[in-house]
Amino acid sequence: MVFKKTLLALVFALPVVLGLPSKRALNPKCDFLVPITKDLLDNLFENECSDAAHRALRLIFHDTIGISPTVGGGGADGSILTFNETELTFPANDGIDDVLDTVGPFFQKYSHVLSPGDFVQLAGALSLVNCPGAPRVKFSLGRAQPKAASPPNLCDSILSRFGSVGFSPEEVIALLSSHSIAGLIRTPFDSTPSVFDTNIFIDVLLKGTLFPGTTGNQGEVMSAINGTIRLQSDSELARDPRTACTWQSFANNQPLMAAKFGPAVFKLSLLGQNVNKLTDCSDIIPEPKTLKDQASFPPGTSLRDIEQSVSLCYCSIPEPPCQPGPPLDVPLCNPQADGGDS
Repeated sequence: MVFKKTLLALVFALPVVLGLPSKRALNPKCDFLVPITKDLLDNLFENECSDAAHRALRLIFHDTIGISPTVGGGGADGSILTFNETELTFPANDGIDDVLDTVGPFFQKYSHVLSPGDFVQLAGALSLVNCPGAPRVKFSLGRAQPKAASPPNLCDSILSRFGSVGFSPEEVIALLSSHSIAGLIRTPFDSTPSVFDTNIFIDVLLKGTLFPGTTGNQGEVMSAINGTIRLQSDSELARDPRTACTWQSFANNQPLMAAKFGPAVFKLSLLGQNVNKLTDCSDIIPEPKTLKDQASFPPGTSLRDIEQSVSLCYCSIPEPPCQPGPPLDVPLCNPQADGGDS
């Protein structure tokens, strides 16, 4: 396999583990994951809700959704690692080369004991551990080696694409909770968040007034906050009659968002897999950090700025508090630096 950049070999010994990452009793078949888990948390994610964590979470989606009942694909098989020279040419995988540069050395380090699919799903589940407010995502072990690259450009509709593999519109919105800790690669904005909260479900409903950078970018619409990029897909799903109520239900309900996100991600991790051949190793995943803060309106905005689809569904947004201070303006960072992932 080929990654974009030269990867430094990681040759240090596995860290000494003084205890399991939780008090739960592990399945003996999962014991070998203990030092791997500690290594990923300490050295890949640096025990933070970091860019590396955001990228590992993003990789779950880009690897797994490459499956269709009509054109094939292996689903959660790690093909994006093994056949990256093919899959990185797909427009939908723009920026994933940077993701592979981040996680690639760790996959190479453990490729003798973890299949590509198992590594992607383990890293993705662990990526949320240090993001306050995130749920604990289950993990199963035992995916076979990928046989081929996934098919390109399976579908141009998000709801149709997920629907073809058994996901309801409500589950799609639950999965989009991952955008709460997403940034964008190769942008000059220092806007990568580190908290798994519901603010995205408020921010995207605010009336868009500006483009934070250049205009005319494919897949982007006007944002309500200078320095924050709004995806067209998020904007449309927040206002679509099939998904508006679910979107609004998460707007100020952190427990509900987390409760729906965890099972949806685990369901995604099983696509294309024979569940009877997998081993439940969920106990290897530590409990994520708790979130103390609640969602709030950005400074200078309130409920009156919400574009609520009241004509499409009968649901309401509980009004969260407004942050004090002047209107929010996310500052520019080093234009040469990566801003994170989406």
